[in-house]
Amino acid sequence: MSSLRQESALVVRRRFLVVVGLLFSGLVHAAGGDALFATTLAGTDDKPVALESFRGKPLIVNFWARWCAPCRVEIPELIRAHDKYRKRGLVVIGIGLEDKAESVRDFMKAYEMNYPVLLAGDKGIQLMQALGNGKAGLPFTIAVNRRGEIVASKLGAMNKADLEAAAELVLK
Repeated sequence: MSSLRQESALVVRRRFLVVVGLLFSGLVHAAGGDALFATTLAGTDDKPVALESFRGKPLIVNFWARWCAPCRVEIPELIRAHDKYRKRGLVVIGIGLEDKAESVRDFMKAYEMNYPVLLAGDKGIQLMQALGNGKAGLPFTIAVNRRGEIVASKLGAMNKADLEAAAELVLK
């Protein structure tokens, strides 16, 4: 087998293992997207945004907070995933456990966040728990397919491989 073919097979195996790890993390709920789509949060312009408006789209939804160090570490990877997959229909959404739009807008500018960000305030913890994050820890990310099913989730920072595997999973 050529070295290029071996390298390609290794990449495929790694992605498969990441997907399997996400699927069997104990946090996946195949039909759990109902709580997500039943929620209305504030946009960074302080206007309400019904998450129902995202139904039918492949989503990566990331819960974060400005004070969360691992959240800050994964933001550049979320930006790259957004840029890489948006032409294929993927929507990355950040849900901040925040309630001050001006502070979040400043944070978004500083971190060059170019994907939609919503503010959950106190609703965020309850929403995360309804989506399978019983510990309500941050960061927390779910991958939702076009049918509205949560097909993967992770408590903790997502890295490039995690995000690529989640994107490929929801874009199938």
